[in-house]
Amino acid sequence: MSAHDDTLQAHGHGHGESEVHISLGGYVTGFVLSVILTAIPFWLVMGKVFDKSSTTAMVLLALGAVQIVVHMIYFLHLNARSEGGWNMLALIFTLVLVVITLTGTLWVMFHLNSNMMPGMQTTKTLP
Repeated sequence: MSAHDDTLQAHGHGHGESEVHISLGGYVTGFVLSVILTAIPFWLVMGKVFDKSSTTAMVLLALGAVQIVVHMIYFLHLNARSEGGWNMLALIFTLVLVVITLTGTLWVMFHLNSNMMPGMQTTKTLP
């Protein structure tokens, strides 16, 4: 071993078990999965596979969530072991903030709609 290798291992830059190994095969697998997970929603919408649009929307949301996970694993190289678990903790914190923001936004919009336009909610007929 050379002096340079000793210096790298002394500073924690050696090949440890938690180090992410990047390979061309991993990128190709991620790319193929991303293309498939993008083509399926287009086919579902353009082919009108489901009768109800709400079913299509739920399937699209599920496929979108799967695609996010594929990108995080294959392209961002996030897992529970990388960076001592701090990456996963930061991801969970980000997801909690996104859920709180989206839920709050939907709640405010729903209540603005029902409270600002009360005349639009009733269907009274005038004599």
